[in-house]
Amino acid sequence: MIPFSILDLVPITEGSDAGQAFRNTLDLAQLGERLGYRRYWLAEHHNMPGIASAATAVLIGHVAAGTSTIRVGAGGIMLPNHAPLQVAEAFGTLASLHPGRIDLGLGRAPGTDQPTARALRRYFDSADAFPQDVLELLGYFEPAQPGQPVRAVPGAGIEVPVWLLGSSLFSARLAAQLGLPFAFASHFAPDAMDEALALYRRNFVPSARLQQPYAMLGINVVAADSDAEARRLFTTQQQSFINLRRGKPGLIPPPIDDIEAYWTPPEKLMVERALACAVVGDAVTVKAGIAAFVARHRPDELMLTANIFEHAARRHSFEIAATVRKA
Repeated sequence: MIPFSILDLVPITEGSDAGQAFRNTLDLAQLGERLGYRRYWLAEHHNMPGIASAATAVLIGHVAAGTSTIRVGAGGIMLPNHAPLQVAEAFGTLASLHPGRIDLGLGRAPGTDQPTARALRRYFDSADAFPQDVLELLGYFEPAQPGQPVRAVPGAGIEVPVWLLGSSLFSARLAAQLGLPFAFASHFAPDAMDEALALYRRNFVPSARLQQPYAMLGINVVAADSDAEARRLFTTQQQSFINLRRGKPGLIPPPIDDIEAYWTPPEKLMVERALACAVVGDAVTVKAGIAAFVARHRPDELMLTANIFEHAARRHSFEIAATVRKA
């Protein structure tokens, strides 16, 4: 079986707070390390009450300091929100503190709504410049040259694997052109997955960073001791999607017994389309579902995510998924 990794949105659940979310994140990362997951990634989001990973680089440092072998990284940093030099300095610092363990995934969306994007200052001026910003950032990780006017300190000459993230063909094409690994956000936007994978693999140009294409796919995996319990746990994520589309983002809600009573038929279609890449069930169901997904799409790695209300149930879900991989 291919490598499994974890994407953590650092959920703030109803009745809890950000401090508890951070403690849960470190606990889950330590569990993932023991279970053999390859990476633990955190994603930049802003102005979302139920997601605590806004200061992504800070949180990566916290998780990396509390673990010892698992790779820790950004899935991703939304580059239009930041100056490339500042990103290089931040991740050069992280890689200096935790050599050989830091990943930097880059996205070109703001990771938030338009008013918050304006508050972040950079997005409306720089989103269209994403390819140039990526090249500038990559340059800061190269060894500094004599007379170079601006260098990343730390950052220059430090090995930080850079990934491009996306849910469309744009980043797939750019990752292929630049010879970078590519991660597709199929866990919430799967529509262009097959086309993006084919384009990336077909057009890949080897680089000093990567000799052959390497594609990772996101997938929702909610595992429990029974199919019925897993489906119930999954209603937390379904409700969260509906609430976001209704313009009412909030804390992560507890699961409910009857999701059909919660959503309208159009909302149901929307959620089922967005979360089409999901495997929900007991160990047998999850093993079969993951195997089918891998056989169909042939990713080089899977990035598992599970937005589950109770931390103990979330831990158990990743434990079941790990046993599936080893079976």
